[in-house]
Amino acid sequence: MAGHSKWANIQHRKGAQDAKRGKLFTKFIREITVASKEGGSDIANNPRLRAAIDKALSGNMTRDVIERATKRGAGELEGVTYEEIRYEGYGPNGIAIMLDCLTDNRNRTVAAVRNVFTKRGGNMGTDGSVAYLFHKKGIISYSEDIDEDVVMEAALESGADDIITNENGTIDVFTMPEDYSLVKDALDKSGLESTSSEVTMHPETTVTLDVHDAEQALAMIDAFEDLDDVQDVYTNAGFSADVMAQLSENADQG
Repeated sequence: MAGHSKWANIQHRKGAQDAKRGKLFTKFIREITVASKEGGSDIANNPRLRAAIDKALSGNMTRDVIERATKRGAGELEGVTYEEIRYEGYGPNGIAIMLDCLTDNRNRTVAAVRNVFTKRGGNMGTDGSVAYLFHKKGIISYSEDIDEDVVMEAALESGADDIITNENGTIDVFTMPEDYSLVKDALDKSGLESTSSEVTMHPETTVTLDVHDAEQALAMIDAFEDLDDVQDVYTNAGFSADVMAQLSENADQG
């Protein structure tokens, strides 16, 4: 797997995501609620809930809010019922875009998603049109300050699928979805503090974009993330370090 595929994109958007913290919290709550409803409130027996809580904690959500969302999903508190929907399509230079949504109004959601595809020069696809390009994986990420050997030893001993050191020195540990909790626990017990951790849809191959297409792709991704009903945006777009540096320079000049 290429070491620069997804995370340059994610890191580039951290600042923008921080500015949308309230909207992010709403999405965390929805995911925790649905995960708890689907598999129960015991994280030891519900990998999806464990991953959702880890993601919420890494986004600085408080445990009290997490607990209320978990109880609501498990039926211990009243709440809204959400439907899970996936939409697929294409962005700049034919990149694959896949969206996982949680909604209480399917018509509202599909209209909003189609509007972004249309306005941003993309095309909405049919079910399965790009989903085959992605595989579900657990990804636990560490900063460049963490000792690679320590991560590798703990990860391999606990059953990690792969360990990638990216060109900027950050480290990503990949797991099978069913092994995520076990590997995450082992890494935590080794005293390693992750920068992010989640079970996500990861592209096996990427399409590397030039500056123009990368700028358009990031604008499209940001527009999708602004939609209340969109939980996660996945893409096979590849963003090289040079392209990200150029985009950052352009933003500073702008």
